[in-house]
Amino acid sequence: MLVSASVLYAQSTVTGYVYDDANGNGERDRREQGVAGVAVSNGIQVAATDADGRYQLPIGDDNIIFVVKPAGYTVPVDENNLPKFYYIHKPNGSPTLKYGGVEATGPLPKSVDFPLVKKQEPVEFTALIFGDPQPYTDEDMENFNRAVVGEVKGIQHIAFGLSLGDLVGDNLSMHRPYLKTTAQIGVPWYNLMGNHDMDYDAVADSLADETFEASVGPANYSFNYGNAHFIILDDILYPDPRDEKGYWGGFRKSQLDFVENDLKYVDKDKLVVLAFHIPLLHEEEGSFRNADRQRLFDLLREYPNVFSMSAHTHLQRQNFYGAEDGWHGDRPFHEYNAGTTSGDWYSGELNEQGVPVSTMRDGTPKGYAFLTINDNQYTVDYKVVGQPKDIQIKLFHPKVVAQGRGTQSGIFANFFMGYKDDKVEYRIDDGEWKPMNHIEAPDPEFVRLLYRWDTTEALMPGRRPSNAVVSTHLWRGNIPTNLPVGEHRIEVRATDLFGRTFIQQSSYRLADPL
Repeated sequence: MLVSASVLYAQSTVTGYVYDDANGNGERDRREQGVAGVAVSNGIQVAATDADGRYQLPIGDDNIIFVVKPAGYTVPVDENNLPKFYYIHKPNGSPTLKYGGVEATGPLPKSVDFPLVKKQEPVEFTALIFGDPQPYTDEDMENFNRAVVGEVKGIQHIAFGLSLGDLVGDNLSMHRPYLKTTAQIGVPWYNLMGNHDMDYDAVADSLADETFEASVGPANYSFNYGNAHFIILDDILYPDPRDEKGYWGGFRKSQLDFVENDLKYVDKDKLVVLAFHIPLLHEEEGSFRNADRQRLFDLLREYPNVFSMSAHTHLQRQNFYGAEDGWHGDRPFHEYNAGTTSGDWYSGELNEQGVPVSTMRDGTPKGYAFLTINDNQYTVDYKVVGQPKDIQIKLFHPKVVAQGRGTQSGIFANFFMGYKDDKVEYRIDDGEWKPMNHIEAPDPEFVRLLYRWDTTEALMPGRRPSNAVVSTHLWRGNIPTNLPVGEHRIEVRATDLFGRTFIQQSSYRLADPL
């Protein structure tokens, strides 16, 4: 649909047209005009179309040519709602791999053309964000389908969706069932590659995405929507260049060259949104190569409005980078490390649907996010699967406490989207609001659920969750015992990074001491 191929021949450059597909048939008809000033890339170099919509780029024997969708246009989608904005050029196909990779594409077409269809794009829009669906089995895929996709199927007023890697769990033959599952949501769906989406039998990092490319599409690309520019990157180095074993977070030079060339066509007033799988956060380069992060920061320095998203950790946290981390923008660089739709890898007790609750190790319930962009500003909302959208805080506290007797127990608030500098307060009954203290500790509610598995005398359905880890969004307040005997209401009020306030209520009882 995307390629005019009347004449095929070998060449060292690729040329073609980006055109206004007025009738939407995916073919460049005689009267359809080219679109000028549209960026097209070979994965490293980027060129803009001329007045006739024509571009020209160097090409080798392993390139994906793609159009950088401009704002105000849409691109075709396939039967799985995957945007079709690219042409794979691998004349000899992929090397021999367990999951096949890309079949030989043959000689390069004379003209590689890309259709665009005009579509009004508001400057305010919302995208649906999934972290790590990661099904390892058909049962996992069905749980993903029932609990997550079933909840958002047919959702309205969503511009597009994006999964932040680990679409599947190592079995790359599950990519296609995954795509059929997300297709039900009914919106164009973008994807990026995670470490569980790779060809582990690849001998070089540049070849680790061959099967991903065949099934899903490019691992590195960009597009525009409204006043935002999205850059999607594979940030897994495999094999790890330090010891040729496992993987490491980072980028190849060619990927960062693409970012540099891509940004030449991005206005400074746009919001630049980056998405990759492994968080940029590291200590002494343990999980991410610092030189790559530094070059990325340097390339983005002149852009005042920048935001990034990652997944991978099966936790949820807000990461901010400043001068001490090598970021020298006017404001800290914000990375949202998103919670996952698989939660704690489909573990935990079964809910009323028979689906594992999969609460993550930091106490964040499994869920998904909404990224809302208005001009060049953004907000992020987290939605707990199966719960009303206003459930943003989970409380833990004793149910009953002895009246008048001191206690070391407390009121704990897990504010799922929280950051340590957020304002979190509590009050008892209609008393004075008091600040809660941010602490770094395991979520006691998650620990309580975990210990059910270790103290039960009969096997429970499902699979024991992972052990608890320190939560970065946990607050504590003292529990008053100097009030009258009886029931007392707890209210917790939290204000997020974007100035929005959420309230969660509960209660405890004071009883006469025995």
